[in-house]
Amino acid sequence: MSVVVKNLTKIYGEQHAVDDVSFEAKPGQVLGFLGPNGAGKTTTMKIVTCFIPQTAGEVTVCGNDVLKNPMEVRRSIGYLPEHNPLYKDLYVKEYLSFVARLHGVSNIKQRVDEMVQMTGLEREQKKVIGALSKGYRQRVGLAQAMLHDPEVLILDEPTSGLDPNQLAEIRNLIKQLGQKKTVIFSTHIMQEVQALCDRVVIINRGKIVADDPIEALQSRVKGESVVTVEFAEKADKKLLASIPKVQKVNDLGKNRWQLIAAADVDVRPEVHKFLVQHHLTLLEMHKEVISVEDIFQKLTNGL
Repeated sequence: MSVVVKNLTKIYGEQHAVDDVSFEAKPGQVLGFLGPNGAGKTTTMKIVTCFIPQTAGEVTVCGNDVLKNPMEVRRSIGYLPEHNPLYKDLYVKEYLSFVARLHGVSNIKQRVDEMVQMTGLEREQKKVIGALSKGYRQRVGLAQAMLHDPEVLILDEPTSGLDPNQLAEIRNLIKQLGQKKTVIFSTHIMQEVQALCDRVVIINRGKIVADDPIEALQSRVKGESVVTVEFAEKADKKLLASIPKVQKVNDLGKNRWQLIAAADVDVRPEVHKFLVQHHLTLLEMHKEVISVEDIFQKLTNGL
């Protein structure tokens, strides 16, 4: 059920759209596949889904090579592309029934009803697709990707156009699917990555720049530990700088201070001792946590 990409390369003229890329997506996890525009992300997905051939390298899906056994690969994949292609003049259930017939689904009516319920399309199922909002069209696209119960789901921007309520529903659905299936999830919304993904692959200019669990990603780019504090009284910058392990102090104004230490150093216990010693009243203290967005920018900017 896994997707294995080895030394994948795609060349257009003199441009290496994908340059010696290797990674693996396994069942039971949601893999976030990230990259800025033009990084080679969509090209990689198109190769994995047999839309275009690679120049070099090997891709297997559930043990089937994308060049040698493309039909078997297609049968095992459910794909929601970035630009969701739908027949807008068909009704929702009519379209899903058509897709089910293409996949050779045995009990079409039952499976279509299951997908309508799973993706929250009950109220819209009798509408023409062209009359649906963008968010509901995304749901139809997600439903068609899952109709044939594929072992691998490749979802390119699946939450685009969803309102907050729809977002929560589809997010929970993707999490559930990720417990049993191999899910490759691409998005530009970093909050979605933190909420959904177990592991992240970041591609930039055709090359992999990170392939780690989200927790491990933070240690790759951490350069410093930052604690922000706010006191009820005025504090002296020089005194704050004397706190053990604190390397730098920034005045944020209104009795708020930023205390900077080396990476993986927590200065909060020392700050508490400092408060007691100098009779200061603490109003707020928190340790800043590096976000996936910060990681993404640090790994892709200026490379």
